[in-house]
Amino acid sequence: MASLDRQRLQRLLPYVAGDRRRLLFTLLLLIPVAGAAAVQPLLVGQVIAVLRGEPTLPWLQGLAVPAALRLLVLSLLAAVLVRLCLQGMQVYNVQAVGQRLTARIRQDLFAHAMALSLRFHDRTPVGKLLTRLTSDVDALAEVFGSGAVGVLADLVTLLVIAITMLSIEWRLGLLLLATQVPVVLGMVWLQRRYRRANYRVREELSQLNADLQENLQGLEVVQMFRREQVNSRRFADTTDRYRRAVTGTIFYDSAISAFIEWVALVAVAAVLALGGAMVTTGVLGLGTLTTFILFSQRLFDPLRQLAERFTQIQGGLTAVERIGELLEQPIEIADLPESQRSPLAVRSGGQRRSAGEVVFENVSFAYRPDEPILSELSFRIVPGEHVALVGPTGSGKTTVIRLLCRLYEPQQGRILLDGVDIRQLPLAILRRRLGVVLQDTFLFSGSVADNLRLDAPIASDELRRLCRDLGLSQLLARLPDGLDTELRERGGNLSSGERQLLAVARVAIRDPSVLVMDEATAFLDPSTEATLQSDLERLLQQRTAIVIAHRLATVEAADRILVLRRGRLIEQGSHRELRAAGGLYAQLADLQERGLAAL
Repeated sequence: MASLDRQRLQRLLPYVAGDRRRLLFTLLLLIPVAGAAAVQPLLVGQVIAVLRGEPTLPWLQGLAVPAALRLLVLSLLAAVLVRLCLQGMQVYNVQAVGQRLTARIRQDLFAHAMALSLRFHDRTPVGKLLTRLTSDVDALAEVFGSGAVGVLADLVTLLVIAITMLSIEWRLGLLLLATQVPVVLGMVWLQRRYRRANYRVREELSQLNADLQENLQGLEVVQMFRREQVNSRRFADTTDRYRRAVTGTIFYDSAISAFIEWVALVAVAAVLALGGAMVTTGVLGLGTLTTFILFSQRLFDPLRQLAERFTQIQGGLTAVERIGELLEQPIEIADLPESQRSPLAVRSGGQRRSAGEVVFENVSFAYRPDEPILSELSFRIVPGEHVALVGPTGSGKTTVIRLLCRLYEPQQGRILLDGVDIRQLPLAILRRRLGVVLQDTFLFSGSVADNLRLDAPIASDELRRLCRDLGLSQLLARLPDGLDTELRERGGNLSSGERQLLAVARVAIRDPSVLVMDEATAFLDPSTEATLQSDLERLLQQRTAIVIAHRLATVEAADRILVLRRGRLIEQGSHRELRAAGGLYAQLADLQERGLAAL
């Protein structure tokens, strides 16, 4: 665990490289801050020594009592002011570096999460990812801002105080340093136990966020089916598990704090016993004894602060562990280096448009090893051909689209676009050549124009012209600000049909080589569908089209129909050919004509 922690902490070092000067300046401030803290008990002890006529420091000898007292008071005030000012600069710099550090980590985490395949996101609840991007990163910021540098400051303070004590009276100094041993051993003993308990807290918090996110996203279903009480009980169970996990960490936190206070009292008593005997025998002055009593308190201040930072440090290490686990997730779908691409792929990648030939060669795929979805699927779609995919639920129609868009990788076989393995093409080029309109339309919060442009650099005038050509004028006229209308999350202030119109339009704007549609007009009312139909026909002209079809009218218009069942291609041909064959397609078509099933 310790070596793994070191590896993960070393992985974070590049994030502070940009602030190394400010961080180095902050670390250099540790020495004068520690020195100012160590000199204060010494000055108080010298005040008592001056008042009692005991031996004093060389620079006080020969001064009258009032002059010596004034000098000591001014020196003490200067030490306090220096420490406060330097500590203020230190805290500001550390917090500033910490915030920049966490901003960089959060940005990389987000980019990494976006690059992970859908396979990872299918098995990882959104709430758990959000916890790592928010709470875990904040915990890391806290441990860096007030923990890591704070621990160094406490260690430097302990070292300076130890050297000062030993130089004044080595016997009392060793006595006080010996009392630190049980505290250190106790903190080491509690470290692993608290670490495990804190990891459980983070896991329970992730589950709590996942449950909350799931219920908020499914609020409509929850209310319609009166699941409020059932879901509330389930959420209460999750909350109770989180509470019990947090309670487990409180025990270790309070135990170390109480232990430090007990050892500190023992240390004061030991100094009073040994120092009192030395004062009685005249070996030690009362001023020096007072200095060591103050040192006994000041010596435990860093340990008290370490105890307070104990939860932050362990929480930060847990956060580093969980962040590291996410960053260590492999990127399954990525661009091949240009040196590994075939010459044909390099030439094809330089073209804006492609012919649009799609070939599946013996493609097999499974989301889970024991549940194959596609089995040695092979077919060829010639450029400009319109093909419909039909089949019962679970036959693999949507999986074909996901594999073509390279959202997943097949376990066997390959997929070709214009004779080039899609794994050889850069993802940006592949997905620019594919225009996908899904049945479940997703719109981002922001303006209508932003949702139409997405990543395309289109000027406003050009965008308005394209919208007119696509028949969006009536829709934009109904919106309060036209293209500048702000959309709520997932386009909540639009109807399903309006969202689908925008989804079709943003694909058409990109002029793809291959058009993929999952019943693009499923949510449109008849008048809106009629308005869009001519635009779809123009969009389909001289362009390869793959349509997941659920309605007979859509299927009949296709050049060829591929019928899937349990991941295998069992029939293909035109509508008339398949009806005449009397196979699965004919059965499905008959059922739909009678209103009993969808294709």
